[in-house]
Amino acid sequence: MREILGRRRMTRSTLRNAALTCATQWHWPVVPGAALPSSPSPAPSKRQSEQDLPEGGPATSPAPVPAPACSCPDPECAVPGAHPFDPVLLAATTDARMVRWWWTNRPMAPLILATGGSAPCALSLPAAAGVQALADFDRLGVRVGPVAATLTRFSFLVEPYELEELGELLYAHDWVPSSLRFHGEGGYVALPPSPTGAGQVRWEREPESARAGRAAGRAERRAGGTAGGGAPWLPRMETLLDVLVEASATAPDTGSRLAY
Repeated sequence: MREILGRRRMTRSTLRNAALTCATQWHWPVVPGAALPSSPSPAPSKRQSEQDLPEGGPATSPAPVPAPACSCPDPECAVPGAHPFDPVLLAATTDARMVRWWWTNRPMAPLILATGGSAPCALSLPAAAGVQALADFDRLGVRVGPVAATLTRFSFLVEPYELEELGELLYAHDWVPSSLRFHGEGGYVALPPSPTGAGQVRWEREPESARAGRAAGRAERRAGGTAGGGAPWLPRMETLLDVLVEASATAPDTGSRLAY
């Protein structure tokens, strides 16, 4: 029901405004994602179906023709709408004119954040594991930053990190579930309120500005987390990693293909 109501509230300017906020206020590079089909292909009419039947054949109800899951060329796209296509990820920008032009011409295009560099990185895991992780963080008193979510997956946004730094931290773990994925340099995540094949992306934890976050106390700020200007506060990756690894172990992948 929440997904349906969210779609009803969407207007032609909703995604554009969200993209402009990311690009101009938070200085996060964004790019439009691959669009979802606007409507399913119509099912054949009953009369047409009867004409196609062999003479004397059984009368059966016509089956609807499934719509393609994503507007990209891959008929088996695993993440419909939640990835860049045209333009490509390298086109991601914080330029207001470009962002405005993109979403004026494609008002329902998903909002894709290009992760890494000076932009946030992310750690994502299955939704059930994400719910458990948030409960654990609350119990432990660990402050998390923005968390974007769909029905199938949670993405925890964190400070930018280097691949070498991540490798050293992962080396300390005996095993890291493949259901926990890392979105760093050259990666991306879909941000709210993007329409995707897994449902509309929402904020499970709303972004909190760096200015508002000062009330959290100096001790907490020394533990990590930076943001410039009005950008949301972001935690350091290492403050979340152990809990996310443990939570992800409860929802391992069922195969090698990215299914969510």
